[in-house]
Order: sequence, then C-alpha cells, then structure tokens
Amino acid sequence: MGQENIGKIKEKPTKRRWFVLFLICIITFINYLDRANISVAAPFISSDMGFDAAKMGLIFSAMSWSYTCVQIPCGWVLERLGPRIVYGIALLGWSTFTGAMSLTYSFASMIGCRLGLGFFEAPAFPANGRIVTTWFPSKERGLAIGAYTGAEYVGLALCTPILTWLLVTFGWKAIFIATGAIGLIFAIFWFTHYNDPSKSKGVNQAEIDLIKDGGGLSDTVAEKNKVTWKQMKYLFTSRQLWGMYIGGFSITAILFFFMTWFPSYLVTERHMAILKMGIYGALPYFAAIAGVLIAGRWSDWMVSKEYGIGIARKIPVIVGLLMSAVIMCANYTDNIALVIVFMCIAFFGQGMASAISWALLSEIMPRQLVGLCGSVYNFVANMGGALSPAIVGYLIARTGSYASALVFVSCMGVLGAFSYIFIIGKPKRIEISE
Repeated sequence: MGQENIGKIKEKPTKRRWFVLFLICIITFINYLDRANISVAAPFISSDMGFDAAKMGLIFSAMSWSYTCVQIPCGWVLERLGPRIVYGIALLGWSTFTGAMSLTYSFASMIGCRLGLGFFEAPAFPANGRIVTTWFPSKERGLAIGAYTGAEYVGLALCTPILTWLLVTFGWKAIFIATGAIGLIFAIFWFTHYNDPSKSKGVNQAEIDLIKDGGGLSDTVAEKNKVTWKQMKYLFTSRQLWGMYIGGFSITAILFFFMTWFPSYLVTERHMAILKMGIYGALPYFAAIAGVLIAGRWSDWMVSKEYGIGIARKIPVIVGLLMSAVIMCANYTDNIALVIVFMCIAFFGQGMASAISWALLSEIMPRQLVGLCGSVYNFVANMGGALSPAIVGYLIARTGSYASALVFVSCMGVLGAFSYIFIIGKPKRIEISE
C-alpha cells in the first residue's frame, strides 16, 4: 500500500491544458479572421455598392453593436451552460453569418449580417477567460492568454495577404465564403474534443492538483453557478474593475481601427496598390503578434520573480498603450516606410496591452463570477469597438483625410494608460461574501 501511495504522489501531471490552449487559439484565429475579412474587401464593397466613408464606418461598427449589447446575457448563459456548449453554438452561428455576407446586396442586408456576426461572436472572449482560468495555474496564465491573444493577430496577419489574393482572383464575395466554411468545419472538432477538467479525457488528478494549487479555479468554475443580483453589484461598484473597463475600452478602440480602416488607409490615403497593401499591410499585424508574445513572457517572468501582480500585469499594459499613441506620428511624414514603422510600433504596443489585460482581469475577478465578469468587461471594452470605426468614418467624411482619425486613436492610448496608472490601484482578487 505504501508503494502504491508513493507511486500516486510521484505521478506526473498530464499536459491536457496545452491541448485545450491549442483549441482556443484556433477558434480565436477563426474569430478574428471573420471579424477582419471585411476590412480587406472594403474598398471593393464601397466601389460596387456606392458606400461613402460614413456608411462604411457604420458597417464596420455594426458587428460591435450586437456584440456589445449581448455581452452580459452571454456571461449569464456561460455560467449556466458552460463553455463547451456555448462556444460551439457561437462558432456555428458566426460562421453562418460570415458566409451569408457573400449574399448581401444592400446597405441594410450588410448591416444585418454584421449584427448577426456580432451576436454569435459575443461569448468568445468570456469563454476564453473562463477556460484559461479553469485550466491554467497563475504562473502559466499570462503565457496562455498571450497565446490565444496572439492568435487574434495571426488571423489578421495571414488574412491580409491571403484574402487580398482571393479578392483579386475571385472577387470580394469569395473572402466570406472561404472564411465561413473554415468555422463550420472546426465547430465539429470543438464539440468532440473539449470539456471541463473534471469531465475531460486525457487529464489526470496530478494535473488538476497542479492547476488548483497554482491558483487555477478548476474546482470552482467547472460547476454551473447560480448568479444572484447581490453578487452582480460587485461587477459595477469595484474601482479595480472600472479601471479595467476603461482600459479595455481604449485597447479595443485602437484594435478596431486596425481591424477595419487600416487597409483602406493604405489604399486611399497613401495610394498603395491592392496587392502591395496585402504585403505591407500585414507587417503591423506581425508586430502585434510579437507584442503579445513578448508581453506574456515578460509578465510571467515578473510573476515568477515575485515582483507582485501589480507590477507584473500592469506595466506591460501601460507601456503598450503609450506605444500605441505613436500612431499619430504617421501624420507628419510622406515616407511610406516610416508610416509602416509607426503603424508597427503602435500595433506592437496594442498587442502588448491586449495580451496582459485579460491576465490581470483573471487575477482580480470574483471566483463565483468568472464568466460573467469577463462578459461585463467585454461589454464596456467593446463599446470602444462599436464607436471607434463609426467615429473614424465620421472624421474621414468630415475632414477628407485620416489625420484626425489617427489623433483619435492616439488619444485612446493615452486614456487607457491613465486608467491603468491612476484608477486600478493595487490589484487583488475581489472576494464576495456569502
């Protein structure tokens, strides 16, 4: 019996959590491919349908209207049903609406498809946050969140040259048919390969103990929770969370400029040929991938060296947001190489901030409300995604150039850094009294 106990004690943890991370990286890649594909097609859509900058801004932002409005209900559904069912249905839904974009014939029908896309994409990041908080100990969480956040930018980086080729070869509708089909196929794989730790194949007790002992919430969030209104108040009265919400608003506003208007900026403002845009336009996205990975490793290294959560999780975000403000410098040069450099610096910084913001949120969110807290954060953050493309479109239509739009994006970086420095304070997990 003693030998058996020793054998159990020495049992090596399995590595199922890394396979789970691979799944959410792929699904996040698809998610952002389906969000950003319209930015590549935008110049051709605008020309074919006669849309001006203001109308294109509304089309760009429509996805975020529905995405933002259903964030909190999605969090409640996520707490009740768990990420396996919710994420799978969401993937099927948004992939269907992505494909349906190829059938649109008017401003109204295009707005309708973008609203449907946003509705079904809404559970994605709250589900990611819940899955990572469930499956990963604190010391690995920055890397895990950095990995799936990096997958966003891999989707954006690859979509620019590949989708540009599809655009030139087969027309803009082919972009939506191809990206929609990818999501529908992967939904089957998700349903057959994901589950929570307690129900998952390929995970042993040693790995579950590793997650739990390291601050993971495998035994807490795997259950279907009942949420009360008394618990909900913590999500709207915490200074820490409001600091996170404002910072998230700024981070998302910057991201959505790159996801929507950036290719059009290169084509219309900088007079770059379509195929050339497909190559040079991908460079800032690769810079963002580097920012995500560097920030994740840097933050986890500071955690391992016991610098404290405040320094380890906040500093990379603050530095990244301040770097994003550099985008305004593109207004002061006609050298296209310098323009791309400034865009790369700005998107590198946005990637740094985006990667670690969710890691910090996972450290302070109430244990009983992991999915719902992520939804509230996403709700406020994605108001930036809803407003940013429309504001940029209005500024372009009003002024006839992108100069004021870049100033707006730069201001978002400064606002976000201010929030992280002065509002959040010293981060600690929010405890809800029973």
